[in-house]
Parts: sequence; C-alpha cells; structure tokens
Amino acid sequence: MELICPLCGCALSIGEGSAVCEKRHSFDIARQGYLNLLPVQQKHSLNPGDTRQQVLARREFLEGGFYSPIVDALIAAAKEERAFGPVLDAGCGEGYYSTRLANALGAPLTGIDISKEAVRCAAAKYKQAQWLCATAAHLPVADGSVGLLTSLFAVTLPEEFHRVLVPNGLFLQVLAAEDHLLGLKSVIYPELKHKAKDSVPQLPGFSLTRSIPIRFSFTVEGQQVQNLLSMTPHAHRITKEGARRLAETPVLTDTASCILNIYRPTVEI
Repeated sequence: MELICPLCGCALSIGEGSAVCEKRHSFDIARQGYLNLLPVQQKHSLNPGDTRQQVLARREFLEGGFYSPIVDALIAAAKEERAFGPVLDAGCGEGYYSTRLANALGAPLTGIDISKEAVRCAAAKYKQAQWLCATAAHLPVADGSVGLLTSLFAVTLPEEFHRVLVPNGLFLQVLAAEDHLLGLKSVIYPELKHKAKDSVPQLPGFSLTRSIPIRFSFTVEGQQVQNLLSMTPHAHRITKEGARRLAETPVLTDTASCILNIYRPTVEI
C-alpha cells in the first residue's frame, strides 16, 4: 500500500527510522515500529484518541474472546464477498479485529488510529502489519490503493474512504445497534432513554450490498466488568453513582448487538 505525506500528498519513501517525501517532510518511525503520520495541524487535542488505560482495558477484554462472534462475522462476510487486500483498518485501535481478518484472508494490513497509544500497542504485538498514527479525515494513503477497508465501531468518512478504495473494492462497517449493551447501561444509568440510531446509513459514493445483524450474549466478571465499560463511550459519561453501582457488580451478563454493513464504491464523489 503506497503511503503519502499527510502535509503535501507526495509519496513517502520509508527508510531506517523515518519516512520522507520529495519535499523533505520527515516523519519518525517509533521504537515500537509504528509510523507517526499525524502532524500537529491535524490534531484536535494534545493527545487525541484513546488513552493507554483505555487501550489496555480493551485489549484485555477482546483477548478474553467475548467479542469473537464479530470477528467470525467479518471473516465470513469478507470471504463471501471475495474481498482482497491490501486491507486498511481506519480506527484500528489495538489491532484485534483487523489482524485476525487480514490473517484469514492472507492479505497485507495497514492499521490507522489517531491514538498514539493504540498504534503503539498494536505495533508491539502484531509485527507483521503496518501501523500508522494518523487521522481518518486525512488518510495518508494513495488514491485507489486499498482493496478492503474496515471501520469497526469507528468513524466513517465516505469521501476519504471512496478515494483510497479501488473501484471494485469493499468497505465493511460495524456499528452498534440501539439495543447494544443494555445490561451495562441498566447498571450505570438510573433510567434507559431511547435514542434513535441510524445503524444502516446511506453513504455518498457507495451502494449497500447487505446488512448483517450480529447479536450474542456474554458474561463478564471481576476486572472484565470494568474493562467492558472502559472500551465504550459510556466511560466518559458515567456519574459517580453509576460508577459505584458498577463497582458493586461482580458479574454482568449482557448482550452485544451490532450491524455489519457491506458497501461497494459506485459513482465518483
């Protein structure tokens, strides 16, 4: 997959310890092996994205196998649709989903996340892939160089995704459904409020091939209860009272409910 400079769009040449474009913009390769392509001009805060604590909590939860049905659904859909690489995961986190997907397809993988902690964690464990600290709003990837693009519980930016995909490429999107993690919500919130959610959005430049509901129950206990909270947006919204109730919940049985949307690029946008 050809990488481009996030400042000028020229091709990047990767050398020992850094990547440089023809206009002499240089970007460091970290000791852990990831490439930092997030210039200060594209940051919205000093340290954007998930913290180290959130990343490690999510890794511990996911490696517990609780969300393995999502991986299984991704792999099955990709094979049924005859997906091919290179694979680009926009919002890759610590790399759990996309590493397994790319391995199942035998395809090269590039993961992008705005969180330096996330890509650092991914690069330290999954050394066969290419990990970039970058923003999905300005993907440092050349036009038409991606065969399969994924956005899993992450942001969707149709114009950028369309730009980097080959014309016969595939976009797999996973979004939480309205009834996702109602068990967790019922503990941390005094009442559940219904909020309409578009789990099958229309995307300009793409046609929806099909949508696959993914729904399964699981039980967590001990530290995994807190890890589950840490990997959700509710970690930023929880009150002291909600945190207390969750701390007093040693075992939690819940249901994951999400939608796997399969898109193909269509017209130019």
